[in-house]
Amino acid sequence: MVAHIGGHGRFHPEAGLFLVRRWLGAEVVSRSCRHMLIDPQGREQRNYLSFRPRLDHGDAAIRDIQRWMEKNATADLSLATLATKAAMSERTFQRRFTQATGLPVTRYIQELRIEKARGLLERTTLPVSEICWAVGYNDVSGFSRLFRSVCGVSAGEYRRRFSVA
Repeated sequence: MVAHIGGHGRFHPEAGLFLVRRWLGAEVVSRSCRHMLIDPQGREQRNYLSFRPRLDHGDAAIRDIQRWMEKNATADLSLATLATKAAMSERTFQRRFTQATGLPVTRYIQELRIEKARGLLERTTLPVSEICWAVGYNDVSGFSRLFRSVCGVSAGEYRRRFSVA
């Protein structure tokens, strides 16, 4: 996907992305850039890793909860609710969840919701406040700070860089 321009051994990812956009469209460019961890605009090369939760850990009860969380990201994902749903004490649930996924429950929820927000920023023109509510947050300023801390850029800047809408 990287274009080789000229005979001087230089590779120009921007040229390759231009061709991909021309032949396959903006959505493929966006997905490709996120996969290759590059900025589609050719500016700063930042880490835009997608959240891909571990599901191959062997703990069926935790995997079931992970799948439920994926489908119900806007639901009450409090430790108490998740532990009850898993039929475990909060302490046991927290320990097993962290052991299985590699992330504490609260961090996992943040990553899950921010990933959903990224998708909405890329594929819709919804205002950031609506995206905040659509992914389970009630405080827009808190969501904005969290988004910036996880992604390294504001939600608006993320949309400008990766929008395919």
